[in-house]
Amino acid sequence: MRAIVTGGASGIGAAVVALLRSRGTRVIVFDRDVAAGEDAIVVDVSDAAGVEAAVADAVGRLGGLDVLVNNAGIGAAGTVEDNPDEEWHRVFDVNVVGMVRVSRACLPALRASPSAAIVNTCSVAATAGLPSRALYSATKGAVLSLTLAMAADHLGDGIRVNCVNPGTADTPWVGRLLDAAADPAAERAALKARQPMGRLVTAAEVAEAIAYLASPAAASTTGTALAVDGGMQGLRPRR
Repeated sequence: MRAIVTGGASGIGAAVVALLRSRGTRVIVFDRDVAAGEDAIVVDVSDAAGVEAAVADAVGRLGGLDVLVNNAGIGAAGTVEDNPDEEWHRVFDVNVVGMVRVSRACLPALRASPSAAIVNTCSVAATAGLPSRALYSATKGAVLSLTLAMAADHLGDGIRVNCVNPGTADTPWVGRLLDAAADPAAERAALKARQPMGRLVTAAEVAEAIAYLASPAAASTTGTALAVDGGMQGLRPRR
């Protein structure tokens, strides 16, 4: 198997890269903050020309492509009053249009694969109303709809398209949010408590879900959103 993982230098992306490699997949990491090398290319998904060049380079190195994991993304906090238009455009450009750019560039190589798959990193924010996450939630709602549309469009190409919806995960990004809170310990406790299992999701758990959807073991699964959220979306436990 041959794969590209965007945003693969840290957090969920790094966990996906490590897991896929442990299972014998050749992986090239795309990230803004990575040391360029044989298995990594510095690229910003908001740069169309850079994406095209990076995909061509990666496919050449790998000799083809079987899996694309669209994981690159950025966060945003606040209600609709709190972010200016420029920030809305910036976050949509990375979280949504960035996936479009990379997918579009990868499609010719994926069409040639006998077991092609695209997995998009979405979020429970696409399906549950979370406070002070209006912009972020809007982008992830778009990712969910994009995943379904792509799955329908590329049935004839033999390319499966799915997404994973993590709950709040214990990643560097969440760590930075906690560090910025007035009371980081209280904020961490609140984030744990809103997930019915009572803890944050781990990056490794999300990686397992992504790896499954990317693998031939999921050959009959397309147009699916797999929740890895500690029950946050579907459960209403008694307290």
